[in-house]
Amino acid sequence: MSTTIQISDEMRSQLNGLKLFGRETYNDVLERILEDMQELNEKTKNEIVQAIKEIESGHYKTHEEVRKELGF
Repeated sequence: MSTTIQISDEMRSQLNGLKLFGRETYNDVLERILEDMQELNEKTKNEIVQAIKEIESGHYKTHEEVRKELGF
């Protein structure tokens, strides 16, 4: 089911600016915005905390180190 809504020309212009590609629908743009606004679930929060701990303890590689390992 689809519903028509009225938006200002300025809002339409802003939505157009958020499109990842020309034929992306406004519905897809709005879904991405709403998804980004949703609160993180507990698993994701825990993964972020773990990643921060790893970085703080020095368990990471720089881009340069990865490039050398991969031969770039």
